[in-house]
Amino acid sequence: DVQLVESGGGSVQTGGSLRLSCTTSGDAASMYCLGWFRQAPGKGREGVAAHGTDGSTMYDDSVKGRFTIDVDISNYTMFLRMKGLSPGDTATYYCAADPYCSNPVNKWRYWGQGTQVTVS
Repeated sequence: DVQLVESGGGSVQTGGSLRLSCTTSGDAASMYCLGWFRQAPGKGREGVAAHGTDGSTMYDDSVKGRFTIDVDISNYTMFLRMKGLSPGDTATYYCAADPYCSNPVNKWRYWGQGTQVTVS
């Protein structure tokens, strides 16, 4: 199994920045696609960004140019650097791992517990 632990959430003002971290157990980044998802109150969980085992990255259109996903393989940590935050980004953010980046959100295998991001 893969263990995932998120950190770095918090409250920021519109236009602010945050960096989320996801510590993985073992060398998950070399074996699994790693992704960030978010879920706002009353809404379904949606994909934000993903990082493939080949280093490829993909983003939801709503965050392109504002969010950056990257992985520090040596420390088994994935990051989501967020800038230009707006209230629409308010959600619980989850990191996840799955063999396939292309799997729909409800098929992803491993999940962290989530970290709250609030933008006001």
